[in-house]
Amino acid sequence: MTRVRIDLFASLDGYTAAPDPAADNPMGEDWAPLTAAYAATRTFRQRLFGDTSGAGTTGIDDSYAAAFFTGIGAEIMGAAMFGLHANPDDPDWKGWWGDLPPFGCSVYVLTHSAPRPSIAMDGGTTFHFRSGPIEEVLAEASTAADGLDVRVGGGVRAAREFLRAGLVDELHVGIAPIVLGRGNRVWDDLRGLEHTHAVTTEVAESGTIHVTFTR
Repeated sequence: MTRVRIDLFASLDGYTAAPDPAADNPMGEDWAPLTAAYAATRTFRQRLFGDTSGAGTTGIDDSYAAAFFTGIGAEIMGAAMFGLHANPDDPDWKGWWGDLPPFGCSVYVLTHSAPRPSIAMDGGTTFHFRSGPIEEVLAEASTAADGLDVRVGGGVRAAREFLRAGLVDELHVGIAPIVLGRGNRVWDDLRGLEHTHAVTTEVAESGTIHVTFTR
C-alpha cells in the first residue's frame, strides 16, 4: 500500500534552513550544520557521493538515513528544491542536482511555471512539472510509485502544505542540537498533529532527536 512520507531537518527552536539561491550554496549557510549528522552517515556518503569505502557513522542516524532511501517509488518537491528560481528563464536548466540526481524515480516539481517539458536524467530520474492541486499531483505520483511510497521531499513549504491537507502518513523530523534563530518555521499551523498520528522519539549518538509521526 502506497504511503506518503516526509523527512525534514529542524533546529531545537523549530526552524529549517531558508534556501539561498547562490549557485555554490543553494540550500543556504544553515543547511550544513542542520544536516551534519545525516551527512556524516555511511549511507549518505555511499548514496550521494558513491563512497564505497565503508567510511561514515553507522549508528541511529545511519538507520534513519537508510530508511530515507528505502521503498520510494515517486517524489514530489517544490520549485525551490529543484532550483527553478535560480534560472527561471533558461529552458536548458535541469536543476542543481547534477547529471545523476539521487532519486531514481519520477519526480513531480510543484511550480506555477508549468506546463514545462519533462526532463529525463541519468539513473532513472525524470522531472515532471505540475501546477495543479496537490491532491491531483499526489494521485499521479501514487500511480507512478506502483505500490511503493511517495516522498514529499521538500522544501518545508511544500511539506507543510501536504501536512495541513492531512495527506501525510509518516513524518520524520531530525532535530539537530543547534539553535538557528532564523529560517522557515516547521510547526506553525500544525497544532494537534500528535492526535492524528502516533509519535515516537529516539536520540542518536550525535545528539539528533529523531521524532516520527505515523498515522
